[in-house]
Amino acid sequence: MERSYVIVGDGVAGASAAEALRETDTDASITVLTDEGEPLYNRILIKEFAKGKLPAGPISIHDEAWYDERAIELRLNTLVTAIDQRSQTVTAHTGEEFGYDRLLLAIGGTPSQLPVPHSDARGIHHFWTFQDARAIKADIEAADDSVVIGAGLLGIDLAAITAAQEVRGHYLMRGNRWWRYALSEDGAEIIHTALRERDVTPVFGSGVDHFEVDDADRVTAAIDPNGDRFPADFVGIAIGLNFNTEIVEQTDLEVDDGIVVDAYMRTSDPNIFAAGDVTQFDDLVLGSQAQNGAWGSARQQGVIAAKNMAEYGSEAFEWVSSYSITHFDFPFLSFGHPTLGDDTAEARYSETEWRRVAFRDGRIVGGVLIGDLSPQSKFKQLMRDKRVVADQRDVLMQETFDLEDLDLEQTIPE
Repeated sequence: MERSYVIVGDGVAGASAAEALRETDTDASITVLTDEGEPLYNRILIKEFAKGKLPAGPISIHDEAWYDERAIELRLNTLVTAIDQRSQTVTAHTGEEFGYDRLLLAIGGTPSQLPVPHSDARGIHHFWTFQDARAIKADIEAADDSVVIGAGLLGIDLAAITAAQEVRGHYLMRGNRWWRYALSEDGAEIIHTALRERDVTPVFGSGVDHFEVDDADRVTAAIDPNGDRFPADFVGIAIGLNFNTEIVEQTDLEVDDGIVVDAYMRTSDPNIFAAGDVTQFDDLVLGSQAQNGAWGSARQQGVIAAKNMAEYGSEAFEWVSSYSITHFDFPFLSFGHPTLGDDTAEARYSETEWRRVAFRDGRIVGGVLIGDLSPQSKFKQLMRDKRVVADQRDVLMQETFDLEDLDLEQTIPE
């Protein structure tokens, strides 16, 4: 009999799953439900659009015809509000029901809100969707002063957008440096210097107590907990992501800071799978449960989920993710889980070249490269092979090295 697949979410995880399902099961019924008003677009490139570096056209990946050509039913502006495991149906906000044999939840997250007065004023933005990017671009092009809050990867995107649009800004951070869980002060200072050169001033030990607004409810300034006032007619907030797990709260699916899945992307319900940001997955490389919101990781999870929805046990998810930013005159790349580990090694080679690797139980679990990205493939290979190399950090921190320079006999026991 024809099998029915329903995918909730049309980000890269959901769309990749739909494509892989159609290639795997040519006769199946495939339905994709998304609460967004447009098909899949490149989330990596929307920051370049907001910076004024790219037109909108190249950012769209699929149009509706792409789904039609593959006999995939796409429902835009469709919010799924309930899952009934017994009847194997999902219900949309319209009341319409969709039956499934296998269900994929690729539902991602929603930006965390800043719980301070006037945080919903005009001119205050979160950065997650293409729609967000359009609103940001329109506002930043007319702005004189900006404030960015959030010392992570999305925060640096917002700071870079203000710099690219030549809007002076202040970047407020709670700690003493940008991305303090992954970078030392030495590495972070490379980023701080690049920001200052672009008229974006990092402010440490800061944050927002409240916003000031005018009579039209438009933001005019951010007031930090120290009482310092930062003028702003544009504000960008990136303080984290709340996973969209509301629709599984009334189910018996296991949830723990995301939907828990195994290495095959299957949840505690054998007919329900999950992929992308929302998953707490069995990371075979790390050797424990993990989360990862990188584009490549989400895409691969969607493909793996599809294969196992068609035939469970077909292929496990084993992936070393990476994330790059291209805002400055030097490249920046993180790989694996750079904020985890019980030990680190780092080295600086020039004003804009720096490297840090995180270890757990002697093996590499992630790292950050600034300036020279050429060692990334070697580090990723060592991660995949689970080699114990922390005792050879002198080799790993050489500006150039070969895997043959290492003693690779040691591995973590399975």
